[in-house]
Amino acid sequence: MRLPRILTPRVTASAHCDLPCGVYDPAQARIEAESVKMICEKYQSNTDPEFRTRAIIIKEQRAELVKHHLWVLWTDYFKPQHFEKYPHLHQLFNETTKLAGAAGAKGATDPAKADELLSKIDEISKIFWETKQA
Repeated sequence: MRLPRILTPRVTASAHCDLPCGVYDPAQARIEAESVKMICEKYQSNTDPEFRTRAIIIKEQRAELVKHHLWVLWTDYFKPQHFEKYPHLHQLFNETTKLAGAAGAKGATDPAKADELLSKIDEISKIFWETKQA
């Protein structure tokens, strides 16, 4: 039977991730976290109840996007070898996603809480770019 041999691939390709690595970047989480911070600042400087309600709704949506982008990095980009090299990485992601959530920037209107979130994202970003150099 020649047909099965003809259909057998001649070249096998492999990759360490499900898509080319260029699609992952902590900057996406950072951009949304910057929005959260700016919204908190605008919220603090405005007393109009309708504006404040809209600001909270938008801030919560942006905080959810921060969590989403972090989870994608945590679950799709980082691999076992990264967690071996950076043993605190799981804890860092856990703390950062919690800072983006209801107990953090999503549930607060204090720009300082958003600054904490941005600082944690910067820690993840530093590790991310170190792994890209390897």
